[in-house]
Amino acid sequence: MASPSYLPGDADPAFLQREDTRSARLQLDYLKPELLLEAAGVRHVIVVFGSTRIPEPADAARRLEAARTAAAAAPGDAELRRRLAVAERLHAKSGYYGVAREFGRLVAGCNPDPRHGSTVIMTGGGPGIMEAANRGAFDAGAQTVGLNIELPHEQFPNPYVTPELCFRFHYFAMRKLHFLQRARALVAFPGGFGTLDELFEALTLLQTRKMGMLPVVLVGEQYWRRVIDIPFLLAEGVIDPEDAELFWFAEDAASIWNGITGWHRRSGTDIFGGCDGP
Repeated sequence: MASPSYLPGDADPAFLQREDTRSARLQLDYLKPELLLEAAGVRHVIVVFGSTRIPEPADAARRLEAARTAAAAAPGDAELRRRLAVAERLHAKSGYYGVAREFGRLVAGCNPDPRHGSTVIMTGGGPGIMEAANRGAFDAGAQTVGLNIELPHEQFPNPYVTPELCFRFHYFAMRKLHFLQRARALVAFPGGFGTLDELFEALTLLQTRKMGMLPVVLVGEQYWRRVIDIPFLLAEGVIDPEDAELFWFAEDAASIWNGITGWHRRSGTDIFGGCDGP
């Protein structure tokens, strides 16, 4: 009876972590969030992507000042000069934290009862832009979803995610599925590899019609036009002109929200309880 073989399968963690039980883990990684989202009445989500490294402006200013002090103390140190340049750029982008926070508030406010909204903000649950979007919904008294993931460097969920809707995934594939399964809009702020991964996954699914059409908004046109050279891709013939119409640019929360609500109004879908925007 002391042998691990005597434990029921669902009570044996070592058995569940075997390579040949991956299929069961994949099912559980999908099913647990699915059942809890259903129980919470979450029907639609507005997904917000963006860098974990873009802090709120006050924090960005403190980091910039620290970088300036360090660089001034060692003017010949190339690494400190590089860090200062990065701090300056992140400080310049920290205004997007406020945009994401305001956008989260606008989405939350379009539910008749934000505390039990059927259309909610969903992010990766981490810091930076994700925190800002969750925080905006939290400010409005709304429930808000965070999809965290196990990483080699531990990532903790931000404090603005509703505890009952704070999930941790093992598999990126299941996390991506949950991002898109209920999505009624995708909003991508400046970000790195993770943001690009999620964005291009969605654009590919839209391009190939593997999921229904929905609005995709890229916040920060100057940033995104450098990251994605659409005219070059068109000139090279690797995308079609209609592919360049799968998204549009915006700079502020009201423009993002007006664009999304306008898109759904023209499509005849009402997922916001009659809300027409800010």
